[in-house]
Amino acid sequence: MSKRYLVTSALPYANGALHLGHLAGAYLPADIYVRYLRLMGRDVVWVCGSDEHGAAITIRAKKEGTSPQEIIDKYHTLNKGTFEKLGISFDMYHRTSEPIHHETAQEFFTRLYEKGGEFEEREQEQYYDEDYDQFLADRYISGTCPKCGHEEAYGDQCENCGSDLSPTELINPRSTLSGKAPVLRTTKHWYFKLDKHEGWLRDWILNGDLDGQPHHDAKAWKRHVTGQCLSWLDSGLQPRAITRDLDWGIPVPLQEAEGKVLYVWFDAPIGYISATRAWAEENGKDWEAYWKNPDTQLVHFIGKDNIVFHCIVFPAMLKAYGSYNLPVNVPANQFLNFEGQKFSKSRGWGIEQHEYLEEFADFPNKEDALRYALIRNMPENRDADFKWDEFVEFHDKELADNLGNFINRVVVLTHKYFDGEVPACSLSLGAALGPVREIAARLTHDLEQFNFRTAALALMELSSWGNTYLQDKAPWAIYKTDPESQEIKDHMFVGLQVAALLSLLSAPFIPFTSDKLRRILGLESAANGSLSQALQLLSAHEPLLPVGHQLGEAELLFAKIHDRKDDSRLKIIEKQKAKLQELMAAAEPIEREPAKPVIEFDDFTKLDLRTGTITAAEAVPKANKLLKLTVDLGTEERTVVSGIAKHYKAEELLGQQVVVVANLAPRKLRGVESQGMILMAENNEGKLVFVQAEAGFGNGWTVR
Repeated sequence: MSKRYLVTSALPYANGALHLGHLAGAYLPADIYVRYLRLMGRDVVWVCGSDEHGAAITIRAKKEGTSPQEIIDKYHTLNKGTFEKLGISFDMYHRTSEPIHHETAQEFFTRLYEKGGEFEEREQEQYYDEDYDQFLADRYISGTCPKCGHEEAYGDQCENCGSDLSPTELINPRSTLSGKAPVLRTTKHWYFKLDKHEGWLRDWILNGDLDGQPHHDAKAWKRHVTGQCLSWLDSGLQPRAITRDLDWGIPVPLQEAEGKVLYVWFDAPIGYISATRAWAEENGKDWEAYWKNPDTQLVHFIGKDNIVFHCIVFPAMLKAYGSYNLPVNVPANQFLNFEGQKFSKSRGWGIEQHEYLEEFADFPNKEDALRYALIRNMPENRDADFKWDEFVEFHDKELADNLGNFINRVVVLTHKYFDGEVPACSLSLGAALGPVREIAARLTHDLEQFNFRTAALALMELSSWGNTYLQDKAPWAIYKTDPESQEIKDHMFVGLQVAALLSLLSAPFIPFTSDKLRRILGLESAANGSLSQALQLLSAHEPLLPVGHQLGEAELLFAKIHDRKDDSRLKIIEKQKAKLQELMAAAEPIEREPAKPVIEFDDFTKLDLRTGTITAAEAVPKANKLLKLTVDLGTEERTVVSGIAKHYKAEELLGQQVVVVANLAPRKLRGVESQGMILMAENNEGKLVFVQAEAGFGNGWTVR
């Protein structure tokens, strides 16, 4: 077991509010993990903060007619406050605009520069706005995408087709500052030689080895994380520009680099280091113990769009500097959609974190209700979807009917029969609580392995076990004929031990409810090491609530949404659903192809549909629409060429479960033989999405 843990979450840009997809991606899973580590008495520090540099900040400032400083102050304050209200328990939520970060980033650059061999200087032509007398960052240039014809593509990416671009590829480029065509001028920049680190990075990612020694369990990394990294490595790493011509950011600490700042991709991850330094200064700690001591485990929580930076680029920077730890795991989540579509601020599709808190202001336990719904649908290994109907179902059936009902029965009956005191028990706790210990062991194991959805299900399984136990033993029935029966005491004693364990195990998932539950049970709030102590007591067959312990008063944990006596909570949900219907009604209809001719049932039965998993993906040369996919069908692997490149990047598809037409005649596309077809559907936005079998199906299953 490691002596200490350093946990990071991706630094969000301080140029806008964060939506529920962000929360489910990098912040809620990290909070669950960190809260668990604290409960186990581990030495853990969790850092995050606002990423406050880059062109996106200045563009937002220009749109809002204000200064970059006002933008970052506004959104740093908003996001930090919202995180706190949702129980996201950072040890330090820092800012990259702070002096300590500027100092840390400049020192990091200087160290690599003075070492020699890590940077190279390049002169290049870059677009320049003569009216504004400045070089233009990628996002300050727009034009027509050369791949799909979209007229509002940016100099780094087309947001219509998703293609990565360079400014000089744009057709009819124009400056977003003056609106005029820019000119090309020569400028000098420094590049980090990422390519020189390709060899050890591959071995480290693929095998977990670092400098010839085991560093981490490579098999514990998620498949889509490893797959995306290998896709980049297989394509060959290239030097990356580390500086840019911009007037907002951290100045490059070289005399010959006047007017240049550090590129935000280099500056931002160093924010984890500066945030740790700031935390250490406030708490009288040694920050280097969390970054440079081999007994410390570094874990990055991110979304899948940040995998390459945290698994390839930042580790290469740390290794080049020397003496820094590299991450032992990067449990990146995939994306969370909203009611079947991507979150879209421009379309008003989705809900931001602060909006949820405002609109659900009168909803009891709104924080834990949201946390639990996101956990139950967390996009750990594949994209997931947040739906209001599922929010209601998770709340009423699992939180209210299961957990809330069990706690209420135990506490109310204990007050009724024993005036709220824990009764004496004649049972052997080793036997009586054996199933409870087994469930708790599985739950903690899943938390250690970053399987948070499965762990949440184990929490409900434990509560369900308690409900079933009480129902089977029916102490209320015994009480009618023999109110002094020892059996009643035994059954209530067991139920109370389960309730006490739930009060601790629920803390990582629903911390506000955990605090309330602890108060109901007459206990102090869950604290460092309390879960570890509780598990030790269980292993020693000792009670968590001793005989004679006095409970607090019973309280309702979760008021149901579907309640015949009070429909106020249901009205909040119905209001949200009505908003979605309005948005869908206002959206422009998508032109669909006319229905195809009717076929006979026998024609359909000729199709051999099988489930499979994409194990490799790459672009087909000279084909903008095609991707070459390798699909594992269980008994064999097939090569399938699919025209989905405008909808998905190759690195996004690793581990994706699909349905394949397996008996389609082979066909050559751009010189590659395609041995089947992937079934796809078109959603309301015109995006192709995968037709999938039920989650958990293995490869090679026949779809009927």
